[in-house]
Amino acid sequence: MQRRHFIQTTAAAAVVPTLLGGLPLGAYGFSPELYALTGGATQTDRVLVLVQLNGGNDGLNTVLPLDQYSALMNARANIAIPEAAALRLNAATGLHPAMTGLKNLFDNQQLGLVQAVGYPNPNFSHFRATDIWTSASDSNVTITSGWAGRYLDSEFGGYPTGYPSAQNPDPLAISIGSVVSNCVQGPSVNMGMAIASTSSFYQLLTGSVDTAPNTPAGHEITFIRRVVQQTQVYTTAIQTAAVKAKNLSALYPAAGKNALADQLKIVAQLVAGGLQTRVYVCNLGGFDTHVSQVVAGDPTTGTHATLLGKVSEAIAAFQDDLGLLRVQDRVVGLTFSEFGRRIKSNSGNGTDHGAAAPLFVFGSSVNPRIHGTNPQLPASAAVNDQVPMQFDFRAIYASVLKDWFKVPQATLDALLPSAGGAFPYVPVIRPEVVTGTHPAALNVPGFRVWPNPVREGRATAEFEAQGGHVQVLLLDTVGREVRRALDRTVTAGPRHLPLDLSGLAAGAYYCQVREGQRSSSLLLALE
Repeated sequence: MQRRHFIQTTAAAAVVPTLLGGLPLGAYGFSPELYALTGGATQTDRVLVLVQLNGGNDGLNTVLPLDQYSALMNARANIAIPEAAALRLNAATGLHPAMTGLKNLFDNQQLGLVQAVGYPNPNFSHFRATDIWTSASDSNVTITSGWAGRYLDSEFGGYPTGYPSAQNPDPLAISIGSVVSNCVQGPSVNMGMAIASTSSFYQLLTGSVDTAPNTPAGHEITFIRRVVQQTQVYTTAIQTAAVKAKNLSALYPAAGKNALADQLKIVAQLVAGGLQTRVYVCNLGGFDTHVSQVVAGDPTTGTHATLLGKVSEAIAAFQDDLGLLRVQDRVVGLTFSEFGRRIKSNSGNGTDHGAAAPLFVFGSSVNPRIHGTNPQLPASAAVNDQVPMQFDFRAIYASVLKDWFKVPQATLDALLPSAGGAFPYVPVIRPEVVTGTHPAALNVPGFRVWPNPVREGRATAEFEAQGGHVQVLLLDTVGREVRRALDRTVTAGPRHLPLDLSGLAAGAYYCQVREGQRSSSLLLALE
């Protein structure tokens, strides 16, 4: 018997009969093919929360292209949200009216939006598309480990042998909800715990690991018993963290009314309780809206409105709770769904499987802006027309790992392999503003801005380029991007870049230049 088959068919029995917030706690693991990685452990108290929207969310009724309303109405008059009902983020873009919580987060600089996220040659099968998003593979390549699981494996080599330990006493990842996401599946085992929404309880094997026969099946039994032992120890760590903190937000709905809110409430409690788990995965299902996506005659109501309202309500309450618990700066989250829906609606007041869709990032450390532009819609969409991709989802993963967990580029290239090479950087995380420059090892040589103070809104940035993709950003004093002077590949050599600060209010700004792993920032005074 192969280990993979053995684990897949027996691991669900390794479930701890313990409740946290009404949800039983368990450990799930299976062993896909080994995926070799390099990297080293880093110390961090930062947390990443992944919110999986199962079924394929309709992006065009979630983020509304207000500048293309005639085309939108031509394509989906029976389900399109009325323009007057949109929650406007700016003149051209709005949110579904059920998403007041996310609108407030955007207004309060705690939400970012990435337009038209997908991947080349999309697959429209729920199962395969989910595999692609959770494994971060090319659409024609199968990788059986998850992207976050590979990241954790690169940080905590050899897991599960030697874990938990005095240095790493807490679970590496926790998956919450009825679906155990493949995102945190590692090269040999699942890299974390699962809190499963089920009323069933299983007896936990206790005591030391008994001697097993020296046979292939015996080796698998030993492996399972080791997982069970770790589960016991991690359960204690989770219980200890849970008693140290109490949820403080009054925005959470009553228990059982919003499954995603129930999950995020547990995450907030554990983070505030000091658990050093790096990755949490939550999920909400029901987004496969082929029929009855809206109520006939009132597109602002119906299945999709209810789902989006739950997502908005849950994330808004979570962010409020993190703030009240004073741990908001430790947590960043993002939403994803296996695909979007087609531009044109169907006759059942619904939408069929499509390609790209928007993705939200949330937290006090996100770059609170809209990345990309509204999708360009044909004047008269055909039944198979798709929202074109602007951002590869793996570029978002890579950028989050790079900026949030400080993963080196060489490790990113191993974690997120693609025939197309490295993915472009997307600044979904707010830059860390510093005065002066970073240490010399990460310095951009020759970086200066003159004149400084800046007068008449004009200055010049000078730096030595290595030859690669360079970004030059102007940021305000809280790290919000106010202008982008450069965002493209340049040749190696000295660069002299004009900076246009015209139209900006007088005061202090930062100029930041990034190229690969190098980054420098300078404080500017605009008079």
